[in-house]
Amino acid sequence: MRLLDRYLFRELLMPLAVCLIGFQSLIIFITVFTDVGKIQEAKLSFGQMIAYATAASMEFLTIVIPVALLLALLTALTSHARYNELTAMRAAGISLWRICVPYFIVGLIAAGAVFALNESVVPRCTEWASRALNHESESGDTVKSFAFTNDRARRKWVVRGDYRSGSSVVPSPWVTWNLPDGSMRSLTADRAVRTDGVWTFYNVQEFSQADAPSMSVPIMETNVLAMPEFDETPDEIAREIRIAHYFDIKSQNATIPVKDIVGYLQWHPNVSRADRGKLLTDLQERIAMPVTCIVVALIAIPFGAAPGRRNIFVGVAGSIFICLIYFVLQRVSLAFGSSGTWPAWLGAWLPNLFFGAAGLILMMRIR
Repeated sequence: MRLLDRYLFRELLMPLAVCLIGFQSLIIFITVFTDVGKIQEAKLSFGQMIAYATAASMEFLTIVIPVALLLALLTALTSHARYNELTAMRAAGISLWRICVPYFIVGLIAAGAVFALNESVVPRCTEWASRALNHESESGDTVKSFAFTNDRARRKWVVRGDYRSGSSVVPSPWVTWNLPDGSMRSLTADRAVRTDGVWTFYNVQEFSQADAPSMSVPIMETNVLAMPEFDETPDEIAREIRIAHYFDIKSQNATIPVKDIVGYLQWHPNVSRADRGKLLTDLQERIAMPVTCIVVALIAIPFGAAPGRRNIFVGVAGSIFICLIYFVLQRVSLAFGSSGTWPAWLGAWLPNLFFGAAGLILMMRIR
């Protein structure tokens, strides 16, 4: 690595670390202050309170990272421009694009971190925080009497007991499915257990169904029945529970991983237009959000690298202005995408497209 690259990395990473730690610490403090009533009701100790606030605030880290990167870039570049360091580099024959290679590398690393957080860390931290607040075990949330449908396989499950999300034991299942000849079958059991990829039902009654459950005809009763054709896995059942909860609470901020959205749409190809529009917009947003870190570099470089001696607070003011415009545009475009007014991809990608194009144009105009 060249000496110049090491210098640019150091000058960027120092303010980036300060911004990340400062912003996230502030969010943790706000979380404690906002949820103090819930924390007192749950009777959490000081250590448990800090752990809860840290886990609950992780969902904001995916927003903090690009904001902190933007502020750090503008601060570093403003400092370089103020002392004419960028001018000296370019006078030595180094192009602006080459100077900015370390910034784009940091942007790529930040993009990977945001994607990993959204896919794995944030959902787990959110679930852990909820369990900690309700003093629930870490073995999974308990769901009472729920149903889900695998439209792809034309199979419906009704769970009539208390089910621990992600468990391989399903209490009191009632399963209805269609045979290739168009006839319907259903079975009820005391429990179903998935072992070695096969569902085994215990104390089973199987029925031949006509068009209504009231017209069911018993055809078999047995103690044990293996159904290898039932390919639903505990993880897929847990996914159905999460997304059903997501639709119930109508939360705009819930983090649904890409794999969950793709799996749900594969199971439900005929999902309603409103739900499909929201899910597709969220899917595109999960992919577009990490790219924001690259866009941040594109938009910060021309703002911060413009020639002239400026105060360091110009970078701070510039980052606040850019963030404000970006998040307003993002909220509006996501709302249009979720409602179906715009295509899902446009609703999620419009801010990145707008600021990315603006950044490229401004970069090319720098002399």
